[in-house]
Order: sequence, then C-alpha cells, then structure tokens
Amino acid sequence: MPQLEVPEIDFSRYSNRQLVGPPVAVMLLALVVIGATFAMTGTPVALDTEFTGGTELRVVAPDGQTDVTQPFSAEVQSVQPVQTEENTFIVSFDPSADPEQQQQLAEDAGFEVPMSSSTSPTFGESTQRMALIGVGVAFLGMSLVVFALFRTFVPSIAVVVSAFGDIVVPIALMNIFGIKLSLGTVAALLMLIGYSVDSDILLNNHVLRRSGDFYESVRRAMRTGVTMTVTSIAAMIVMAVVAYLFGIQLLTSIGLILVFGLVTDLVNTYMMNVTLLRWYKFEGVTR
Repeated sequence: MPQLEVPEIDFSRYSNRQLVGPPVAVMLLALVVIGATFAMTGTPVALDTEFTGGTELRVVAPDGQTDVTQPFSAEVQSVQPVQTEENTFIVSFDPSADPEQQQQLAEDAGFEVPMSSSTSPTFGESTQRMALIGVGVAFLGMSLVVFALFRTFVPSIAVVVSAFGDIVVPIALMNIFGIKLSLGTVAALLMLIGYSVDSDILLNNHVLRRSGDFYESVRRAMRTGVTMTVTSIAAMIVMAVVAYLFGIQLLTSIGLILVFGLVTDLVNTYMMNVTLLRWYKFEGVTR
C-alpha cells in the first residue's frame, strides 16, 4: 500500500524570525487585499444574491447565440455558462430588477427559461447578518475551548492566530479568484475553523503533554498532521475538478476555498505555531 512520506525538517537550523516571517507576511498581504476590497465595494468579499438580494434566470439560448444580455431591460450583473448543458446560462440581476418582467422579455426573445429565483434585499440582509454572527460565534467558541484546554496564553493564542490566518487568506483569495460569499461558501469557512483547530491541537498536545525532545515531538505531530491535511487537500481538489466539469458551481467554490485554507493551514501550523511553541518552551516558560 502506498504511503505518504512526510519530510523531516530540521527546525533547529532556522531562527524564530525566519520561520514566522513568511506566514505573517502572507496574512498581512491577505488583510491588505480584504481592506482594499472593503474600501472599493463596502464589503470584505463580494456577496452572492443570497446576501444582497436579486434575481437569477436560467436561460437556454437558441443554437449559436451566446449573447444573452440583449433582451433584458434591467442591468445584467453576470452571465455564467452551465458547463454540462449546451447554450444554457445563468443570468443574474440586481435587486431592483422585476423578475417576472425579465422572464417575459427572455421568452419574447425566444429563450427558454426553465428556472428563475429571486431574493428580496431585506431577506438577503437578514441572511447575511445571521451568517456573520454564525462565523463569529464559531470562532469565539473555538477560542474559548482552546483557552480552556491549554490554560496558558502562548500555546492558546498560537492556535487562535493560526485559525485566524486560515480564514483570512482564503477570503483574500476569494476576492482574487472572483468567488462570492454565499451560504455554501460560509459553510466552507466554518469547516476551515474545524480543520485548523484539529491540526494545531494535535501539534500542541504532542509538544506540551508528551515527554521527549521538542523537535522529536514536532516531527511526530507532523507525520500525522501533514498526512491528514494533504489527504484532505487531495480529496478537495478532486471534488473541485469533478464539480467544475459537471457545472456545479457551489461545490467548485467550496472545494477551492478548502484547498486554499488547508494549504494555508500547513504553513501556519508548521511555521508560525511551531515558532510560538518553541519560544514558549525554551524562553517563555523560564521567565
């Protein structure tokens, strides 16, 4: 049976600054991207119609016609082709569009409209607020559990900061790759909190609660943690590719966000978290 060979890294060769520098730089860059997006759009990441309100029509265009924006009187926000169905597109409008009027215009132009959906701005705003509260409560609850589990500041804050980075970097990449925040992608961010805490607690437990040399404890934790995370990344890549080929946009977005977050988690856990733990073991405890 094939086995994943986890490389053994000699952390003693690197200073704390060398190890913690790259993940901190990536996190700061991600915050800059999110801040710039907020300054330009008013939100840290582009929102789906579930959160802003709006109308979506699934239209089947006549053979050979690819411009499906002409018949409509309302401003078209986006047009996305459906990969698995020829000449089929999902057309999105802002909340001011009249869904019945746009559907009638599409049918008058010879388009088939097999599906339409609309969300009111008020309901979208309420959904947005509930989703943000859910993420905030999940992160706060995770932080409280971590502090209760380790009861020391540095190891606990290392887990919390690592989880924060695992959320912030994928959100910045969502802006870069044009992935909108929806209920589905919020679920992906919630899953990342769980993944992140899992690998960080595994590392902290090996270092703080088991006897033996610090670097040997880190290597033991890496063998399990890296295998677990790389396996999850592979599974998410397969899911994203298959979902893309079958035109399932939401699963493609969820898969990509989880890949972004899991790769970030490898960096944050085994560079930043290891550095904070090493400082705590060799310098912080003796103070």
